[in-house]
Amino acid sequence: MFPPEFAGLGRALVVLGIVLVLLGLALLGRLPFLGRLPGDIRVQRDGFVLYFPLTSMLLVSALLSLILTLLRR
Repeated sequence: MFPPEFAGLGRALVVLGIVLVLLGLALLGRLPFLGRLPGDIRVQRDGFVLYFPLTSMLLVSALLSLILTLLRR
């Protein structure tokens, strides 16, 4: 189905996903500024809460990109 050079990619993505989930669980609550940055969207109504941490996601994405770029070299 896929070329043989993609065989390791799937395994690497699964391992990366597991590592990110474990890292997220480990950091849960330890970084109090994440989720409360300017630009994080929170809408509260009666019986409804919408929370979209836009700025926090951009910050985490930029940090991970920087780390992965440095590790690649």
